[in-house]
Amino acid sequence: MIGKLLKPEIQEMIETGNLKDLRHALEVWTPPELADLLEELPAEDRVVVFRLLPRELATETFEYLESDVQQQLIEDLASERERLASLLNDLSPDDRTALFEELPGPVAQRLLTILSPAEREVTLRLLGYPEDSIGRLMTPDYLAVREDWTVQQVLDYIRRYGRESETLNVVYVVDSAGKLVDDLRIRDILLADPNTPVSELMDGHVVSLKATDDEEAAVQVFSEYDLVALPVTDSQGILLGIVTVDDVLDVAEEAATEDMQKLAAVEALEEPYMDTPLRTLVRKRVRWLIILLVCEMFTAAVIAHYEKELNKVTFLAFFIPLILSSGGNSGSQAATLVIRAMAVGEIELNDWWKVLRRELLSGLSLGAILGVIGVALVGVREIMAGGDGGHFWHLVGSTIGLSLVGVVSLGTLAGSMFPFILKRLGADPAASSTPFVATFLDVAGLATYFTVATLILRGTML
Repeated sequence: MIGKLLKPEIQEMIETGNLKDLRHALEVWTPPELADLLEELPAEDRVVVFRLLPRELATETFEYLESDVQQQLIEDLASERERLASLLNDLSPDDRTALFEELPGPVAQRLLTILSPAEREVTLRLLGYPEDSIGRLMTPDYLAVREDWTVQQVLDYIRRYGRESETLNVVYVVDSAGKLVDDLRIRDILLADPNTPVSELMDGHVVSLKATDDEEAAVQVFSEYDLVALPVTDSQGILLGIVTVDDVLDVAEEAATEDMQKLAAVEALEEPYMDTPLRTLVRKRVRWLIILLVCEMFTAAVIAHYEKELNKVTFLAFFIPLILSSGGNSGSQAATLVIRAMAVGEIELNDWWKVLRRELLSGLSLGAILGVIGVALVGVREIMAGGDGGHFWHLVGSTIGLSLVGVVSLGTLAGSMFPFILKRLGADPAASSTPFVATFLDVAGLATYFTVATLILRGTML
């Protein structure tokens, strides 16, 4: 990385006051490279470097910084009202809204007062939408034209106002009331005859989002239609703004991170792992661990209930880990597959019956395969133990084989259905974390194992 390679030299130039050469050296860097550099520098050096950047480059770099670094720079620039005002006014509305969401209330209120009236109005409007809604992500910087215009008029309009648009890839068509009618690719406009009416380029098909929709809905739509920007409308179809793919990628990353944390029985972290205080890390993890610990008491209760059987046939205890791990693993597999399929929109709530049938067949097939292996392991164990299973080792093998079929089938069914149940109750499907599924299957697996053993071995070894 360039920032890491030049960091000592940059700090030396700061210490020696060679800021003129440093300014020229940094002007050829890209905003992502500068953001990496600023995040690595000490706070006192960071603000020095940031002050050296040209206005436009500083704004673009600021948008790539982590939120905690942005907040620190805001504090460091608090005394430079004009510079801070120009920085905040130049930020794209969606990035400025994201920054204001992270700031303490009094700080956000103070910064609102230094915005220009137009930018303050935009910011307050975006902040007025529900948290995690599309309205918080959208930007009002877009190009909209009328269907009775010609291509030449559209091109003239783009040349005049295009610099203010978030993207030039798509131009939107609205009617006299501002209602979204269609969208046009810039490629189609450039290749059309200048005298062609916009109406002749329209196909009548436009994909849009509602400002009140959950922001994760944008992830699914972008993925399905492979677009770089999506228009955002109100309930009446009036075009309010657009959402670009870079903002949606951030949402997708946050959602995937949250789901992974929940799958591991950890409450979602609001900050990066290394920035999360130790007390918060403990608090986010201990609740689930306590629940799982209590649930494991049921496992101990099942073992205690079948204590007499275990005392008579100690051979059965050898295979308890095999039974438990098989059930837990199969359940975790099914839960992970279903949760991910739900997250990307491959399956919906009303697909539960299809998933149930697929997982039942999968569970029986997987259980049969593992059951055969389990019987073989019983035979190997019998040989290695010198025949302590007596003449009934084949019955023990049948017990292990059938138990594996039952436990693995139960695991796939439980793991695949828990997400549907949680979603039906309005909870996050990812909350059916793999540790929770595994713990449930520890109890159910032991009950299945000992029930099968009692039925098969009664009158012989029991």
